Amino acid sequence: MLARNAESLYWIGRYVERADDMARILDVTVHQLLEDSTRNPDAASRILLRVLGFDQPEESLDVWSLTDLVAFGREGNGSISDAVSEARENARGAREVTSSEMWECLNTTYNALSERTRAARRLGPHEFLQFVEERAATFAGLADSTLVRDDGYRFLLLGRSIERVDMMIRLLLSRAGERPTSPTWVAVLRAAGAHDTYLRSHRGALDARRIVSFMLLDREFPRSVLFALSQAERCLEQLDQRSQVHTGARAEVRRMLGRARSELEFLPQAALLEDLQTRLHALQQTCIQVGEAIGELYFHPTAYVSWTGSGNSYNLEEEHV
Repeated sequence: MLARNAESLYWIGRYVERADDMARILDVTVHQLLEDSTRNPDAASRILLRVLGFDQPEESLDVWSLTDLVAFGREGNGSISDAVSEARENARGAREVTSSEMWECLNTTYNALSERTRAARRLGPHEFLQFVEERAATFAGLADSTLVRDDGYRFLLLGRSIERVDMMIRLLLSRAGERPTSPTWVAVLRAAGAHDTYLRSHRGALDARRIVSFMLLDREFPRSVLFALSQAERCLEQLDQRSQVHTGARAEVRRMLGRARSELEFLPQAALLEDLQTRLHALQQTCIQVGEAIGELYFHPTAYVSWTGSGNSYNLEEEHV
């Protein structure tokens, strides 16, 4: 597979997942601000912007200004609309390795953003955010049902998994520091689409330790951090045709993921809330390092030296792969 196609599929997976998770997180935050008059809209908005990596504006924030920044912004600020646009651009450049259904889904979603934005300004942010969530789910279903399980699919799944780990960490960071008995922890479950699943698994017991344990360590829930890390590991193992090699860049990427997964797997549940922010920031840093390593390993041209010439006269030429 061409490196540019592999990179496009990887980033399609990341951008679609980013748009989906940001829409979920913002949707829950907006509902909380509208329903709970005791919460300070400006303080809650700034916490969310900091967690999502947005610049802090000087003016005071409310539900609408927060939504404008995170959902509707189209100036390259990392908004939900930007993520959908970037996913579409990557799909347009890799039409030969994506299905027609996948392209049509992203193209239709992008073309409908302006209309959905206008509707959201009339009816409320949920109109826009629900549309993004539904279209992301549609795209994921089309990818799973129309792509051959080859390296292209693995790069798409790898991108989705790495981004999911990062976004679930950001979701937990938005609540880290809250009291263990605070009802706002339920927002973590709702934002991840995990509320009903959690209640069935834990018999309705809602407390911070169990919620954090579920979101970090559950082996069966597809949005848990452990599940996504394990899936990323499997993708890298399948992409690496020299899996017996224990040294080099390929092995190093898998070691980083394996170390992060192992530290989570063998963490005592009683210690989950101890230094939670520090642990989450360390995981987030691992995601950044893994993303950079994947880019250098699979997507970026690497120079190598080859001998050229005839007879006793040789020259060194630098080529790219």
